[in-house]
Amino acid sequence: MSEAALLDSVLGLPVHLMDDYTSWLRSRLKQEIGTHVITLNAEMTMQAEQHNALAQAIRQAELVIPDGAGIVLYMLLRGKRIQRCPGIELAELLLDSIGQTPTSYPVFFYGGSPGVAVQAAENWQQRSPHLQIVGTEHGYLSATEVEKLKQTLQEIQPKLILVGLGVPRQELWIAQNRHLCPQATWIGVGGSFDIWAGVKSRAPAWLGNNHLEWLYRLYQEPWRWRRMSALPKFAGKALVSRLTQV
Repeated sequence: MSEAALLDSVLGLPVHLMDDYTSWLRSRLKQEIGTHVITLNAEMTMQAEQHNALAQAIRQAELVIPDGAGIVLYMLLRGKRIQRCPGIELAELLLDSIGQTPTSYPVFFYGGSPGVAVQAAENWQQRSPHLQIVGTEHGYLSATEVEKLKQTLQEIQPKLILVGLGVPRQELWIAQNRHLCPQATWIGVGGSFDIWAGVKSRAPAWLGNNHLEWLYRLYQEPWRWRRMSALPKFAGKALVSRLTQV
């Protein structure tokens, strides 16, 4: 990490704190240094307690950002005020940034339902005509199609690869396959393609500002209630951590 970065931890998992993640990633892209970006939230943290491979992927990532409100509140309980960095916003800032530079940074979108990544890419091209999106693929591929995708990535060598397969699948897929494009920046972007494609919308700003974006997402996707049951468990562990200062 750069000198401006601070390394902290949330329930034993690393989190990197800095003022400008976008500039740091731009520097890595320019230097062609491979990077795996993890967007850490409370749900992922709790999954990692039960999933060793996910925990290992998080610990080995070059950049772990505080994506969720739960991570911010955890740090606040420990007396540290940090700024939340939603993964979708970091990805957008990076796409906007490289779309305005004369240097070519080929981009690949992988994930989402059939047609979603394509529409997301088309919308981004309208928004940023100089952005070089060299390929898209949906997240419902057969085993044979996945192997073909791997071959394609190895051949075209994108420099920024956004993977929207959901947690923990996207983190594990990146960790297992980043060797295909060793100089690329890989970011797990969850449901960002749905939002960029116009299929879904983000929560109103006032909900996000009050750490309630998760509630809006639950409203849009009621099936997530089982996964979000991890949130009170995380809150309990955060309180215990505060009391014991682990």
